[in-house]
Amino acid sequence: MQSSLNVEKIRVDFPIFKNNPELIFLDNASTTQKPQSVIDTLSHYYENYNSNIHRGIYTIAEKATAAYEETRDKIAAFISADDRRSIVFTRGTTESINLVANSWGQSLKPNDEVLITEMEHHSNIIPWQLISEKTGASLKYIPICEDGSLDLSNPDQYFTNKTKIVCVIHQSNVFGTINPIADIVTLAHDVGALVLVDGAQSIPHHSVNISQLDCDFFAFSGHKMMGPTGVGVLYARTELLEEMNPFLGGGEMIREVSMEKSTWNDIPWKFEAGTPNIAQVIGLGSAIDYLNGIGMKSIVEYEKELLSYGQKKLQNIPGITIYGTTKEKGAVISFNMDNIHPHDVAHILDTSGIAIRAGHHCAQPIMKHLNVSATNRASFYIYNTYAEIDSLIDGLTKTVDLFT
Repeated sequence: MQSSLNVEKIRVDFPIFKNNPELIFLDNASTTQKPQSVIDTLSHYYENYNSNIHRGIYTIAEKATAAYEETRDKIAAFISADDRRSIVFTRGTTESINLVANSWGQSLKPNDEVLITEMEHHSNIIPWQLISEKTGASLKYIPICEDGSLDLSNPDQYFTNKTKIVCVIHQSNVFGTINPIADIVTLAHDVGALVLVDGAQSIPHHSVNISQLDCDFFAFSGHKMMGPTGVGVLYARTELLEEMNPFLGGGEMIREVSMEKSTWNDIPWKFEAGTPNIAQVIGLGSAIDYLNGIGMKSIVEYEKELLSYGQKKLQNIPGITIYGTTKEKGAVISFNMDNIHPHDVAHILDTSGIAIRAGHHCAQPIMKHLNVSATNRASFYIYNTYAEIDSLIDGLTKTVDLFT
């Protein structure tokens, strides 16, 4: 089957496939492989201008600072943010959400409500449980429908004058569902609530325009978009960052420190305490360059082709149940096989070099809703091929034969 991308040319850019020629990597919702350009960027930093940033006045320190801050500009452009000061570097989506929950969330009071959804990753549940317990606020959630979409049939039940913030995943890591963020933002803003979007699963695969989404916070991770691990981003409206207290205290985030009190640095550095993950941030800039070189529009189209092909093929396997059947979804397929535990499926596939995820995917409320303990999940990216999906189908068919 003809691809809309030159996938074989793309695969050459990823040394892991050269070093592991039998590997079929279908766990991209968990993390993604890294192109050589990103790996080289990390090595180049450490080999040529490794130093701390924002402090040294010597040449390599100034070079490191420039490269670090250039990534901030790249991210602002990548998500169409109006102001580079709205980009805060963190260790990942989890830390970004915790930053908002612990900094902005301190303003919550008893009788206030935090609204999340039943399809959230644990990282967008637990921080809000903790801050709600601490402040006395109530935590409510929007349930999911059987097709893996949000049940927004009666929004007035959830969006009220008590709602202070709505926290929602952009694309489900279990179903692949792409949630109607623009509609949710309108519902939230109409009652005076803010909106935080967990974009960890969406930003590697879709064009994200913050100005059009009109959300107040947007969080994502570098490692899911071919960047290094240990680096993430929080986008926040600058006026909110100005009002929020720092999440972490230490070096860099201060203006003046005395033994009696301290004052804070300008945004975004007010939220970037200590020595940051400099190499990882610079590497993330390289990953954005790589994505821009391919083009997000091309990525979207190719992943739609992979998803359509994969779903059609999987549906032909006897005894399979596929979860998440909404029309608007990313290239993620969660499924179970009759009378075969997901861990057994994943282990058998691994013997053929096929890597898929098995477990609750850090989304135990979804598993409870589905009345299962775990699912298998295959998730695709731009270096995956139709032939790899065929291998997955062959492996699942052999697994069924093995257990019958």
